Amino acid sequence: MKLFILYQTDIWKSKISRVFFGIFDSRPKAIDCAKYNGLYCSNAKVVIEEVTLNIFEEI
Repeated sequence: MKLFILYQTDIWKSKISRVFFGIFDSRPKAIDCAKYNGLYCSNAKVVIEEVTLNIFEEI
């Protein structure tokens, strides 16, 4: 199962400046939420990180 984590960050996309906005089950839903809440602007960028759940990998 894949989940998408929505963050807003500065224009350099540094991890220290990330602000968490939600977890979604599809990328289009995350993008729609970012647009609805006005997260896209000239001083900030939106980062959508894909995470896979329920995977067991033996090293």
